[in-house]
Formats: sequence, C-alpha cells, structure tokens
Amino acid sequence: MEQNQETLQDKFENINNTKDTTSEFDKEDIQKNTFMAILAYFGILVLIPIFAAKDSKFARFHSNQGLILLIVAILYYVVYTILCTIILAISWKLIWLTSIIGLVGLIFLFWFIVGIINAAQGKAKELPFIGHFKLLRV
Repeated sequence: MEQNQETLQDKFENINNTKDTTSEFDKEDIQKNTFMAILAYFGILVLIPIFAAKDSKFARFHSNQGLILLIVAILYYVVYTILCTIILAISWKLIWLTSIIGLVGLIFLFWFIVGIINAAQGKAKELPFIGHFKLLRV
C-alpha cells in the first residue's frame, strides 16, 4: 500500500514540477500574506488580494495564478456549455457524451488544490500547464 502512495506522490511531484521562484520573495512577505495568497484561488475572490495586498509580491504572484485559473475556467465552461447544447440538439441519446466531456473540468479542481497547497506552504510555484502566463506585474 505504501508503494502505491509513494508512486502517487511521485506522479504528483512530476506534474507539479514547475518553475519555483520562492527564493525571490521576502520571507516576511510570505508569512504576512499567506492568507491573501490562498484567497487568490477562490474564483472571483482573487480581486481581494489584487487590491488589498497590491504591495505584496507573494500575494500578487498567487493572484496572477488565481486570475489565470479563473479566466481559463470561465472559457472552458463557456465552450463546454456551447458544445453540450450542440450535442444535445443533435440527440438526447448523446447525454452520456456530455458527462464524459464534463470530466475534463476536474482539472480545475486539481489546479485549485495545487495552488492552495503551494500558497499555504509559502511556495511561489507556477500552476502546471497554465501558470507560466503573466497577467499581473509581480
């Protein structure tokens, strides 16, 4: 059983093996703004750290990550809704296909959890696959 857990942890570490810029941030800033960094991953609440902690590089880093996550999630759900509408207009018998396509949305849960874990641990790591985009100045 422990081997399976180690394998799962190794897989997570490989996926989460993204650019880590934690050393570029002040430790006091990280400690002081950890809550704001975590808050950045809760959808529209990303606006709170953007405006309330605008002087914190650490909070702005995670606000950028959270904003990217929010935008990508909105785009996904718009495309998903349109696609499901088209599929269901073709035939109601294809409803199973919309459920399978909807499972892709689980990646947002993964990114949400990874972002919160990184912020809570005081790490400035990019989200896998989408974290390299920059919308906010850090």
